Amino acid sequence: MKSSAAEDRAPGERRQSDPTQSNQTSGIGARAQRREDAPLVSGRGQFVADTQLPAQTHAAFVRSVHPHARIAAIETADALATSGVLAVLTGQEAQRDGLGGIPWEVRPPVPQGVDDKTLPPVGAPEVAAPQQVIARDVVRYVGEIVAMVVAETAHAARDAAERVVVDYEPLPFVAATDASAAPGAAPVWPDRPDNVCFTFCKGDAAAVAAIFAKAHHVTRLALANTRLAANPIETRGYIGIYDPATERYTLYASAGKPNPIKRTLARDVFGIPPDRIRVITRDVGGGFGAKNVAYAEEALVLWAARRIGRPVRWIADRSESFISDVQGRDQVNRSELALDKQGRFLALRIASTVNLGAYLGPRGVVPVLSGTKLIASVYRLPAAYYEIKAVFTHTVPTCPYRGAGHPEVIFQIERLVDTAARELGIDPVQLRRRNLVPASAMPHRTVADVVYDCGDFPRNMADALRLADWDGFPARRRAAARRGRLRGFGIANCLEAGSFGAGQKAWVDVDANGFVTVLIGTQSSGQSHATVYSQIAADVLGLPLQDVRVVQGDTDVVPGGDGTGGCRSMVIDGSALQVTLRALVEKGRRFAAAALEAAEDDIEFGNGQYRVVGTDRVLAFKAVAAAAAAAGAALNAAESFQPPTQTFPNGCHICEVEIDPDTGATELKSYVMVHDAGRILNPIVVEGQLHGGVAQGIGQALMEHAIWERDSGQMIAGSFMDYAMPRADAIPSYQLALHEVPTATNPLGVKGVGEAGPTAAPPAVINAIVDALSALGVRHVPMPATPYAVWQAIEAAKRSVAP
Repeated sequence: MKSSAAEDRAPGERRQSDPTQSNQTSGIGARAQRREDAPLVSGRGQFVADTQLPAQTHAAFVRSVHPHARIAAIETADALATSGVLAVLTGQEAQRDGLGGIPWEVRPPVPQGVDDKTLPPVGAPEVAAPQQVIARDVVRYVGEIVAMVVAETAHAARDAAERVVVDYEPLPFVAATDASAAPGAAPVWPDRPDNVCFTFCKGDAAAVAAIFAKAHHVTRLALANTRLAANPIETRGYIGIYDPATERYTLYASAGKPNPIKRTLARDVFGIPPDRIRVITRDVGGGFGAKNVAYAEEALVLWAARRIGRPVRWIADRSESFISDVQGRDQVNRSELALDKQGRFLALRIASTVNLGAYLGPRGVVPVLSGTKLIASVYRLPAAYYEIKAVFTHTVPTCPYRGAGHPEVIFQIERLVDTAARELGIDPVQLRRRNLVPASAMPHRTVADVVYDCGDFPRNMADALRLADWDGFPARRRAAARRGRLRGFGIANCLEAGSFGAGQKAWVDVDANGFVTVLIGTQSSGQSHATVYSQIAADVLGLPLQDVRVVQGDTDVVPGGDGTGGCRSMVIDGSALQVTLRALVEKGRRFAAAALEAAEDDIEFGNGQYRVVGTDRVLAFKAVAAAAAAAGAALNAAESFQPPTQTFPNGCHICEVEIDPDTGATELKSYVMVHDAGRILNPIVVEGQLHGGVAQGIGQALMEHAIWERDSGQMIAGSFMDYAMPRADAIPSYQLALHEVPTATNPLGVKGVGEAGPTAAPPAVINAIVDALSALGVRHVPMPATPYAVWQAIEAAKRSVAP
């Protein structure tokens, strides 16, 4: 049997499309317009805030104003007396009703040789305490929930919340990452007096130390990857419903992982079978990882709905999001690179302290460990040693934020390479060329014991340099100098390890008219799932996009799936859909054979038609669907795909900046990216993912910083007046080229692209800024490189050379 599915191929072999086997206008590779756009731009989107239910009530939360305090008493009488108030709930009521907490869900590393059978179960409190849905005795960060008010209106709920009086006994606290494990620091948890949740080492420390001792040159940098707030355009919001007749809960949620959230709420908070909870997500206005974990507010609106017998609604405001959403990044690093006389890399050594916040979040381990796979990046690196200390602080927990550990590691590597080049008097481009893994070395096993199956890193960089007109940069720098500006050229190679983990399943149903329904366990928050999944189906079945309907985000309809995250959607779920569609085509052969009066083995499929091999006798896919329906049979299929390994999307980004030396203001003059995302399913979608991701990376490099003040433990960047976000005038026009090197690790050949921008952009921008200032003697500028930070670096350089 023939189909339009991707053929088996060697790693890195570019797929040549067959026009007889593909829908060229809407199938894989087509620049199909997003199906999601029309309802969204016309105001017909359905977000949680658009959902209005009969008799719904409104919730407001009382949150801690202290980073660490004992709750001596809570007085609720005045709040309960407020007009329209239906309930005021505290941790005591939650405890009496038997509510559990929000547990960790990804296991911290364990010492080598430990038997997995002896480990406590996932979420075990002896590993790290779950977060109570309402704090009872002690609060551990500003923003932690201490009471919940339910009222007839949102205004009444907020007014009453302000009348709840909490008697706090303040306790010592620690908010800064670098201070958490210092002697004398206030402990977050009594059983962890040093505030260390776990440590992790990778590599041979003694062997690497010996290499460093004999190296011709060693470059050392102290680098911070600042804490970030995800700030999706839609804040978190939930509506909880309880049906006493069926004893079932329904949660409308702005969330990226409906089924995992359902499982956590059922298993860990309510202690009920999962089928008693339904989670519905409709449109989600961005997430970037912050909406992927279970939150206390999700449990509380369900619990309150059960107690008062009416739906309970909560929509966060922006200031509330700053102190209650999980945040990202927040590492301090000591980074070292050893090189020989020829400038070849000998060894890398990194020591990182990572801030977990007050609790080990559901996926708080992921960004701590995922970057360790990338310790070699795109370079030949014989040896490496990585040491991580994950610490608690009195701040909101951290979890995966777009990139989830990859940006932190790539930033260190690319800053080390640039700095080493200047210290050795080698052009940064030439030093990179000297150490890149060539395409001829693929598959390549790295010092981190991962295998890159394919890629052409030198070509990425060569194409990016050509697009950026590297040869013309000296003239542009001289022209800028005549205008009193400092111009810099920054380059960053990047690599990610994505799309790993559990296999996923897809379900496809075809009705009597040949219309296709795809059920898939991901949840789009801007990734264009409805478009690209439809393209996969159109490509295999030879149908127009409008004949395909994609259903996601309802746990009563979609039986499973782990949601969206880690560049997994197209690689894993898309591949599951591909193999399911192949099975569907195979199932249809029986009905086609009967209608065409031929043996099943003589039936082939392509371009939307079943054909008797060697003849012109054909039957359209829709006719086969009708034949199946007439026979009383279901034309459907459900198959799974388990990735054998992760994928390694990669690329090269180049940024040029101009700096006003009198003010430190930085202007991005150009930005070039060349990226290998494997097989491109829809160029428009890939370009959009890169554009948006780079904007986030530029934001981190130049302006974003979620500051928890060291001396007060308060979030002092708690609004858009204080937390700067990139605007249109901060983002230059992009130049983009896609370098398509399909992988053979999945049937679609895709690698993922959603996290590339925030991984590559920060080092590209900072390298450009440092390049602009290098003539002054500036060696590093920390993120965010605000005008003040850049001006300080300039002034410090001037003072260092003053007589």
